[in-house]
Amino acid sequence: MTDPAASSALLDVAVAGAGVAGLTFAVALKQALGPGLKITAFDPALGSDPRDDGRASMLAADVRRFLRDLGGWPEAASPVAGLRITDSRLDDVFRPIFLELGAEVAGEPFAHMAFDADLRAALRARAEALGVGLAADGVVGHRPASGGLALSLASGAEATARLLVAADGARSSVRERAKIATHVMAYDQIALTATLAHERPHGGIATQHFLPGGPFAMLPLDGNRSALVWSERRSAAEAVIASDDAAFLADVERRAGPEFGAITLAGRRGFFPLRLLLARSFVGDRVALVADAGHVVHPLAGQGLNVGLRDVMALARIVAEAVRSGEDWGAPQTLDRYERARRFDVAALGAATDALYRLFRADAARFARDVGMGLVDRTPALKRKIVEIAAGE
Repeated sequence: MTDPAASSALLDVAVAGAGVAGLTFAVALKQALGPGLKITAFDPALGSDPRDDGRASMLAADVRRFLRDLGGWPEAASPVAGLRITDSRLDDVFRPIFLELGAEVAGEPFAHMAFDADLRAALRARAEALGVGLAADGVVGHRPASGGLALSLASGAEATARLLVAADGARSSVRERAKIATHVMAYDQIALTATLAHERPHGGIATQHFLPGGPFAMLPLDGNRSALVWSERRSAAEAVIASDDAAFLADVERRAGPEFGAITLAGRRGFFPLRLLLARSFVGDRVALVADAGHVVHPLAGQGLNVGLRDVMALARIVAEAVRSGEDWGAPQTLDRYERARRFDVAALGAATDALYRLFRADAARFARDVGMGLVDRTPALKRKIVEIAAGE
């Protein structure tokens, strides 16, 4: 569904980007404020079939509840029954489990796995049902206007909005035009992704092997399938990317170990360079950044989409409160509340994932980190706290 009429109207809120974060924000705000709110998500991809890159994400319990309450939770999502962590060299015959975490918080799984394409489809259906404007167009410019922003669209049309939400990814053009600087640190790693089928069941257990080249994660999907997120040194990863499927699967089986049995591809292979990105501010003049437009962290903790959707939760709540109170929801005092609500959480996660990246990259620290994980594994209260934090509790 597209909404070309929305590009000629005065909007309360415009969203640049209709991926998971952009659609979730639009649905959350529309559901909170009802039919009187004029909100449109702009994304050229809305004019084509939903893209399916095979990517899947681990979603924490608080995020799952939020999406469920919005009516945007995909039924095909798979619960995660536990997490096992090993730390070994690639050729080690035996990989001891240094840390094993249970997976329930308050009687529900601490996380679920869901395909990004399923999330987008569920959220788009909900957006259409609520009357969110969906325009197959791109926001290519914005400038101050009376009480809002004048938006220039890729089609040549224009729109006006009181607030522009940038949900247009790590290379956000809205962020760039708003002149919001970023801190960027490139890692010497590339993440390799794929959906895999395997001979033996995973039992709902997520497995993460910390190997010298980087973390190798097999995350449980429905049936005997897993989502692969394999972080590898750039030079080695480039060779894997160039290899054929047979060689790729041989490399995967060598790292996965024998517990999965024979492994085959069940979806397309993908890859993306890894980096830490943190916007110097999450807000500009009537602009708010959410998700990857504001921050990108290393995937080793599986928290990238979760922290992005927590941005969405906070911004939707703050904007809804401002509207109900008769405040200008695009004004600096409103957006400053969002900045304060999210800055510490995002910065802390960025620092933590960066520290873990460096800790597990240093082979000299292997003994110390293995002792540390072993102590955590023997401390039930600490293990419960780690699971609660991962669940967003």
